[in-house]
Amino acid sequence: MTAEFPAARPRRLRRTPAMRRMVTSTRLHPAELIMPAFVKEGIAEPQQVGSMPGVVQHTRDSLRKAVHEAAEAGVGGVMLFGIPAVKDSHGSAADDPEGITQRALRDVVAEVGDALVVMADTCLDEVTDHGHCGILTPEGEVDNDATLERYVSMAVAQARAGSQMVSPSGMMDGQVGAIRAGLDAAGFSQVPIMAYAAKFTSAFYGPFRDAVETPKDFGDRKAYQQDPAGPRGEALREVRLDLAEGADIVMVKPALLCLDILREVRDTVEVPVAAYQISGEYAMIEAAAANGWIDRDRAIMESLVAIRRAGADLILTYWATEVARRI
Repeated sequence: MTAEFPAARPRRLRRTPAMRRMVTSTRLHPAELIMPAFVKEGIAEPQQVGSMPGVVQHTRDSLRKAVHEAAEAGVGGVMLFGIPAVKDSHGSAADDPEGITQRALRDVVAEVGDALVVMADTCLDEVTDHGHCGILTPEGEVDNDATLERYVSMAVAQARAGSQMVSPSGMMDGQVGAIRAGLDAAGFSQVPIMAYAAKFTSAFYGPFRDAVETPKDFGDRKAYQQDPAGPRGEALREVRLDLAEGADIVMVKPALLCLDILREVRDTVEVPVAAYQISGEYAMIEAAAANGWIDRDRAIMESLVAIRRAGADLILTYWATEVARRI
């Protein structure tokens, strides 16, 4: 072997921790992390979600404590999912001023103020007895336009309760435009919208549905969430439509399963892009680690770096507080 070979030695910049740290181009910051949190009406103690080790359905008191800890760790935001004691076909708790989500919003804002961004999921699946994201027709299909009316009322109720951002996740056509018009008319033009713009149907949502107590026989959401094998340009079309309707932030969901879509969106838009590391992605890592098959801490960080590297400015992750403390 001659002295000239190899001329290029990329390993030179990998030799030491200090060298690798100096040249890294993908960094995580606590402010980029958003903590999803479940709060359930009528329970006296936090309830462990069986399929999501380490994640609980909070009481109002335990939620205040969890959000306070997240704020202290520097987490950027919290996304609330409220689970009412009574669900119905109309999702009455969604816009009830005394519904669990609205009460939890008031609690959290009182606890942390502007230390992090307090936001809520603006969808009906947590509050309907059938488990779908909208109002059903007599034939059992989701009525898009009737659902928009409920979303508007829900978003305004959340804003009145102190939500600093609303986040429609139902993938209804026109949802962002309807909510934007409704918020503006109600005097909340300053409240931004983070739209679940490219949300795909997935088998990996199962643990989340345990957390919000979706009926096991609800069917599926293939008629309104995107098909993972669907038209290649559909995700970008959905994103562009949401931006045209007034979205301030767009989200890709799932995160790890859609890194290619995340990259395309990041390369296309000029607004912040969020990605949701969903319950099944979380549960897989926790389960594999519990069996000793992978290094838990390394796997968590590697998964988040992959999402960040693919283009996410913001990451919703159930490890938000833990990772914020670590970095």
